[in-house]
Amino acid sequence: MSLYLYEITPADTDTDHVLKEVDALTQRHGGELIEAQVTAAHRIFAVAEFSEGDPPTLDASALGGAEVTGPHQVRLVGAELEDLKAARPAAGYLVEWDLPAELDMDTYLARKKAKAPRYADVPEVSFLRTYVREDTVKCLCFYDAPDEAAVRRARDAVSTPIDRLHRLDEDRR
Repeated sequence: MSLYLYEITPADTDTDHVLKEVDALTQRHGGELIEAQVTAAHRIFAVAEFSEGDPPTLDASALGGAEVTGPHQVRLVGAELEDLKAARPAAGYLVEWDLPAELDMDTYLARKKAKAPRYADVPEVSFLRTYVREDTVKCLCFYDAPDEAAVRRARDAVSTPIDRLHRLDEDRR
């Protein structure tokens, strides 16, 4: 079983149609949509699991002309897939970090493990999970926090930059 990330920018604000199409396409190809998070600016980050073969490419025309990148294979870090499937925990914020070219997966994982205890210094923030692309181009980190400033404090606590910070659509949580 492998996880794949799709990043989707809909042509309009009707994300419901896009989400239904992504879910249907995933199922037609024998996969399962693990989660789809929508930012306040209507950008969609969808993670799907496929057990066999190559994951499907999403057809922009079937998604109302949406701009689609992916599929990119990702690794789930900081959570167990079965727990995620069972609980489908909501997140309030998503941080994108464009990983430095010299950072390989083993170094990334060791760094994350070493720094994770520092989240305790910012108790109002809960780190939920990360998806790191297998090509180590970037990672997506999900948080439950009262506000953007708290997410920034949590990232400072673990000495990790923010390239883009998104508030997730409250109606989608």
